[in-house]
Amino acid sequence: MQRYVIERNLPNAGALDEAQLRELASKSNDILVTLGDDVRWVESYVTEDKLYCVYEATDPDLIAEHARRGEFPCDRVSEVRTIINPQTGT
Repeated sequence: MQRYVIERNLPNAGALDEAQLRELASKSNDILVTLGDDVRWVESYVTEDKLYCVYEATDPDLIAEHARRGEFPCDRVSEVRTIINPQTGT
């Protein structure tokens, strides 16, 4: 599976409380079950007005289908080409 970063424009995302975030995550998990083993949510980062989600999938169309079914924004899907970290520079 390839790794992808999904950019989701979601005004006031940073103001979502724990219950709202739990509800979003639960809805996402329920949809992922129906899509099978070819797509997996790794983690998401919540900023003021966006979510940046990391997914693994065999096909980016599965990510778009997940967003469509969940009525989640899916403004950009970018394939991860390489991962770097502080150790890369040593």
